[in-house]
Amino acid sequence: MKKLISTFKNIWSIEELRNRILATFIIILIFRVGSYITLPGVDPSKLQDLTSGNGLLGLLDTLVGGAFSKASIMALGIMPYISASIAIQLLGLALPYFSKLQKEGESGRRKLNQITRWLTIAVTATQGFTYLKTTIPTDAITISQGLFYFSGVIMLVAGTMMSMWLGERITEKGIGNGISMIIMIGIVSRFPGAIIGEANARAANGQILFFVIEIVALFLVVIFAVAMTQAVRRIPVQYAKQIVGNKTVTGQRQYLPLKLNISGVMPIIFGQALMFIPAFVASLFAEKSDFAQTVNTIFSDPTSWQYNLLYLVLIVAFTFFYTAISINPNQIADDMKRGGGFIPGIKPGQPTSDFVAQVLDRITLPGSILLAMIAIFPAIASLFGMTQLFSSFFGGTSLLILVGVVLDTLQQVESYLLMKKYEGLMESGRIEGRQTAVISN
Repeated sequence: MKKLISTFKNIWSIEELRNRILATFIIILIFRVGSYITLPGVDPSKLQDLTSGNGLLGLLDTLVGGAFSKASIMALGIMPYISASIAIQLLGLALPYFSKLQKEGESGRRKLNQITRWLTIAVTATQGFTYLKTTIPTDAITISQGLFYFSGVIMLVAGTMMSMWLGERITEKGIGNGISMIIMIGIVSRFPGAIIGEANARAANGQILFFVIEIVALFLVVIFAVAMTQAVRRIPVQYAKQIVGNKTVTGQRQYLPLKLNISGVMPIIFGQALMFIPAFVASLFAEKSDFAQTVNTIFSDPTSWQYNLLYLVLIVAFTFFYTAISINPNQIADDMKRGGGFIPGIKPGQPTSDFVAQVLDRITLPGSILLAMIAIFPAIASLFGMTQLFSSFFGGTSLLILVGVVLDTLQQVESYLLMKKYEGLMESGRIEGRQTAVISN
């Protein structure tokens, strides 16, 4: 405890770090206040059960801190920007124009950011109109529907752009990755309510001991998620001696770090989005076919073994896909060769590329299985009678985003402490960041 207090004193004594932490808290406060401002023309008292708490709508509501179910001006949060960023990233693999911009350095990055912002506006307008049309009950609209849809879309676009701007300010003036921090705050804001709701439910049934066991189980699941996020396969890379000017630079041994979970939460997000297709298609024919009705019933239940088996397969497949588009072994081998580096025992060039690809395949399979296990933990937790909100923190997107953002933020704080010659946060060594953002931005 004494060391913990001393560490907090050291953090607060660094003026730049103190100012960044305060700026982060102020920006987060602004974002949270905005999430409680209801869209003009909506009666808040008639907004009960906007989401079922399951599936994609429940996930969106969790990621934006409940703003989705409140019909807030920030109901869509930062998610349209995330969608636009992912689209631009994928276009970089498919279209030469975007691929060229990615290689043009700072000027190319500015152009891509500008295109991403315009695409964000288009995505927000489309999603916003769909959200207003299909989610807001007509009896909750207190003004003309035409005026409501027009003004509502404008307000939702403004709310998303405001969220994006606040995230950028956190990255620039605060601590941590701003976009990821905005998402994390939305998730964390629901955690106290989840704890209180679960405690009340267990207390009403006289199961206080079971609640304590649940808290211990949650702690163990978090440790498991941290271990998986931090796991790295380090490939040794030896650099030959080089002559720089009149000096001979001795060859050094470094490491190429390949993370066990390179894809982050993206396979879970993609998999969860696609899990709505079987139930949606079956619902179209449910009245005419008993088989379609059975399929609709099965895949509308996230706790069914059929649902989770398909979910697991999708996550494994998307993990391999996202790893393939994120890391190019040929480019790694070429960069290593140009820098005078080689993997001991492996010839430069194509053999190095094949070796890196082989290592990637070997670590991606167990990594994808572990990621799928984390994804289905909430379904397993709900089978034990946990409330749906509390069980969502046992895995899935929420847990991985929380773990990843916290690790990145702690890494930045530790960097400030070590730079000022203070002890780090951990006695066992420095905290390793994820090296890739939770959600590409």
